[in-house]
Amino acid sequence: MAQPIPAPAPSGTKLENPLPIIGTQYCSPYPVDLSVVKKVMTISDGNFVVTDINGTVIFKVKGKLMSLHDQRILLDAAGNPIVTLREKIMSAHDRWYVYRGESKEPNDLLFTVKRSSMIQFKAKLHVFLANNTKEEVCDFKVEGSWSERSCVVYAGDSPNIVARMYKKTTAQSVLIGKDNFSVTVYPNVDYAFIIALIVILDDINKEGDVE
Repeated sequence: MAQPIPAPAPSGTKLENPLPIIGTQYCSPYPVDLSVVKKVMTISDGNFVVTDINGTVIFKVKGKLMSLHDQRILLDAAGNPIVTLREKIMSAHDRWYVYRGESKEPNDLLFTVKRSSMIQFKAKLHVFLANNTKEEVCDFKVEGSWSERSCVVYAGDSPNIVARMYKKTTAQSVLIGKDNFSVTVYPNVDYAFIIALIVILDDINKEGDVE
């Protein structure tokens, strides 16, 4: 699989060691810039495509919109499943479970994501790794919304930023009905993990954000 070309170092948190939530192959010692394209008017598979700065496809996302469980699958460029994102039915905090591959077995759980509170004016998500069963302090935090076209991912319950997403508007995106986002992932942070968080943020905002 083609690897993203490192971008110039932005201001942000630099982790000293790789933090492979999904896999070490998705951790770069340099900042990584990715482009996320979301098709607005579609219910077909592949409604997200993620490319590097050269336009090479790195990930795709497909979903099962008409199933009992709302589900997304993050695929590599060859179409192999990397992780499956499953929403818990009837969850007050919009909780999602993320499993390795297409599994739903407890021992393949990588992390969970939920709203930090039931009522929010913009999404604030808490992320708990699988071994953080008590969930007293989150391992990561996501703040942002599609209406503002931006989000920030923090390490734990701290001000240390590990990734940013912001809106990128082009004439093509306006004409063909797509949302384009740029994502900067800071050194040693798992960029597949960051993309999974952005997909969940999109779904939670779409379903119930009060903005």
